[in-house]
Amino acid sequence: MTAAYAAWLGVALAYAGMAALSLAMDRHCEQLTGLREVPVRLRMSLRLAGTALLAAALVPCVMAWGASVGTVAWLGLLSAGALPVALLLPYRPRGAAGLAVLSAVAGCAGLALAFAGLPR
Repeated sequence: MTAAYAAWLGVALAYAGMAALSLAMDRHCEQLTGLREVPVRLRMSLRLAGTALLAAALVPCVMAWGASVGTVAWLGLLSAGALPVALLLPYRPRGAAGLAVLSAVAGCAGLALAFAGLPR
């Protein structure tokens, strides 16, 4: 796996994870759906999905750079994924949520392709 491919996968998965975690908050869910409070099931599933996506963002980093450098790169990519969420969510919540879904699907598909291309 190339470093550029790992970086793009990491940013895509980090963006989707950060968006899911932020949409689990009452304020941002209200911006998107109009509900005053996030239902408990939705809140827990968004938190679980966000955590899983952030953990999945670590995988391409470790595959490309190894454990020590990959972990540091992952921390940087988490910041790079959080910045667009922070900039988009207050102004375009529907666009941010749509981009998060697209990013999650593309990131998971790219991760599956990366695993399929590994030599056995």
